[in-house]
Amino acid sequence: FIQSNIWLILTAVLAVYMLVWPPLSRQLSGVKDVGIMEAVQLINHQDAVVLDVREESEYYSGHVPHSRHIPLGALGKRHIELEKLKGHPLVVICRSGARSGSACGVLRKLGFEQVYNLAGGVGAWQQANMPLEK
Repeated sequence: FIQSNIWLILTAVLAVYMLVWPPLSRQLSGVKDVGIMEAVQLINHQDAVVLDVREESEYYSGHVPHSRHIPLGALGKRHIELEKLKGHPLVVICRSGARSGSACGVLRKLGFEQVYNLAGGVGAWQQANMPLEK
């Protein structure tokens, strides 16, 4: 069976890997996914800063009020702008939560300890009828 269906088995293993690895790697790197309510509590009660890592056109089409904007591709060069915020929680957001998860990993490696990935990104924010600025 295995020899006859090796490509099918390899495809299935690859699919499982692609589904399991991203959340597992975030867990291992210390990045925590938060929902909308948790993010709002962090913002309101712990002075969390929202960092939007989408591209410029995405950001200007609508973003979380008072969020800071550093595209994921520029984070390596511009992380210095966030140095004074190392003691604050950072809620990182993108369109769906994938890029922000990567950004959280980068920020953790740079010494930011309180980094949270907004699960579902701006899409989830909009679905919860939360405000956006343009």
